[in-house]
Amino acid sequence: MRRNNMDISAELLYVAKNGAKKTHLVYKANLNFALVKKYLTRLTENGLLESVNGIFFTTDKGTKFLDQYEIMKPMSGTHG
Repeated sequence: MRRNNMDISAELLYVAKNGAKKTHLVYKANLNFALVKKYLTRLTENGLLESVNGIFFTTDKGTKFLDQYEIMKPMSGTHG
């Protein structure tokens, strides 16, 4: 099944909850480095993710996003 932008963003935020390097995010989200870089930039600029010494962490705002994502996911028809 094809993932949309919200699904990929949520997946990256889940992986980064306890801290993750970019390489770990690439492999866990099954994306290439160029795509991960694009998403990391967007998520960081929007305050959902923060980078500390090259390790990415989900922020409180990112955790709230994930909470809302879990509520909306059944309505979107994506179950995964």
